[in-house]
Amino acid sequence: MPDVPYASPDFSRPPFAGAPEASFAPLPSDGVLPEGFFSTSNLPTYIKVDGRWVAPIRPRMDCVVVRRGGGLETIEPRRLRQGELIAMGEAEDGSEGIVVHAQGFLGGGHGANEFRFMSTEVSRERPVNYEDLAARVGEEKRRGGYLVWVVGPALVHSRARSDFEWFIRNGYVQAVLAGNAVAVHDIEAAIFGTTLGMSNTGQPTEGGHGLHMRAINRVRAAGSIEGAVESGLIRTGIIHALVSHKVPYVLAGSIRDDGPLPGVYSDSLGAQDAMREHTVKATGAIFVATALHAIAVGNMLPAFYLCDGVPVPLMTICVDQTEFVVNKLKDRGTHQAYGVVTNAQDFMHVLRFYTERWEQGSA
Repeated sequence: MPDVPYASPDFSRPPFAGAPEASFAPLPSDGVLPEGFFSTSNLPTYIKVDGRWVAPIRPRMDCVVVRRGGGLETIEPRRLRQGELIAMGEAEDGSEGIVVHAQGFLGGGHGANEFRFMSTEVSRERPVNYEDLAARVGEEKRRGGYLVWVVGPALVHSRARSDFEWFIRNGYVQAVLAGNAVAVHDIEAAIFGTTLGMSNTGQPTEGGHGLHMRAINRVRAAGSIEGAVESGLIRTGIIHALVSHKVPYVLAGSIRDDGPLPGVYSDSLGAQDAMREHTVKATGAIFVATALHAIAVGNMLPAFYLCDGVPVPLMTICVDQTEFVVNKLKDRGTHQAYGVVTNAQDFMHVLRFYTERWEQGSA
């Protein structure tokens, strides 16, 4: 899955040369945008301000660009207040002082709507180069990158739990974004040895249907997840590894949550804001067995990150047992996602195997 290196803009040539200054207009009221505002994408964008082409910080699709002092920032409209100045224009070709520079990643031969740095083909019949994936993950760790993992409960129900612990303990995870269920089932496994009442062989246990509720209750009695780890209630598992190694995590609640655990964001916008503080730092993202969280986080991720001021493709891997989730993620705007169609257990086992081999080879 070769990357296409980014070709930096030549500001002396069209569509940059001769472009007018971008225009800005104030919000008429809190959270309400003036008609004709510029709506952002996840691609490299440049806006002409005071004779200079400026790339807004904190890029994200479906937002607006706000002018604050001499800088530009990409911000969600709901967070803006009356009078704040936002970039105006619907054209992305420089005619209104705004250029979405998709061509920087194209490498020739494709149109602007076909931006890609990894292959767009998604199929269960397509071979996966795990050696390459492991090398990429390893290089992110080696150079101090910020790998964000977005995981679903299937990772806990399968025997991939210990593999994810290994990645956390060995420095391959800088943040975890997940739902209440991931933590609940992991903590149930730590306390009772089951997930949703099932043993690690997938067999139901007597009275097991209530064990996740008992796990939640014990954590609530401890006051917090961190308190439950410190007290020794939680001695193993994903949550234990995250807390022990001080790896940040965000747990977003849903309408159907049990409990939830203390520390879970029940306000969806609060969860979004908390997750965005990690997506803006991401140099890579790995989504495993979670449709809703993958699409949600994908919408917060730009398709690139800045390295010494130059956009670099943001490695985005989406793992699911069906093509549907990966294709849906792409359909929602995360063009760069590389799809791996397999189950969570196999993916984590094999990726760990090749990552350990990479470590031995790079020592």
